[in-house]
Amino acid sequence: MVKAKRIPKWQRDPAGMRLRILEAAKQEFAAHGLAGARVDRIAAKAGANKRMLYYHVGKKDDLYLAVLEGAYEQIRAEERGLDLEHLDPPEAIERLIGFTWNYFIRNPEFLALLNTENLAKARHLKRSTKVKSMHSPFVEMIRTVVTRGVESGDFKVAVDPVQLYISIAALCFFYLSNGATLSVIFGRDLLKQEAKNERLAHMVALVLAALTGKTTASLGSAKAPKRRAAAQQPA
Repeated sequence: MVKAKRIPKWQRDPAGMRLRILEAAKQEFAAHGLAGARVDRIAAKAGANKRMLYYHVGKKDDLYLAVLEGAYEQIRAEERGLDLEHLDPPEAIERLIGFTWNYFIRNPEFLALLNTENLAKARHLKRSTKVKSMHSPFVEMIRTVVTRGVESGDFKVAVDPVQLYISIAALCFFYLSNGATLSVIFGRDLLKQEAKNERLAHMVALVLAALTGKTTASLGSAKAPKRRAAAQQPA
């Protein structure tokens, strides 16, 4: 009788092994960039070896692209859970800003990956067949909020949803990615909790002022709503 071929343990749970590899790779690429990342370290952190890594994901460039796609997929998935469509337009925009801000704070490796890929002129992301399709529903979600805001009279202008999101992301990203140098330049600890609460309140007032035509002072930027900002901080 011919014995059944024994299946290696690492092939019996391909989904679990792939997840462990991608998580280890995300940490490695975020810490060392693409050039500095080492496949041996990724495999060791995942409890795998090079053969297993290549079997489940592919070579280093393929692994890096899979990590990028996974990073975008994660943030887009969480954004879909914000339920913006059922909020009053100003509240929806405030929630989007608060989410983006706190997501960046909770996921510094996401910012590191974006920095790495921008230095590469998005060379790897251009190979992706998934990323563009992830973003289309998100853009439409913002467009719907803006359209409702104009129809209700809350917003004065129907801004381009892509430009709006880029502005929100930029307000969050630049502050956090440059917080250390900005703190030295201006002699203020911009990364302490109180300063981050003030930043969030400022961003909300700034964006809503642009959409509503009201002044930032009338929207309460003069006195940062610390209680609301604190409530939005991750647990």
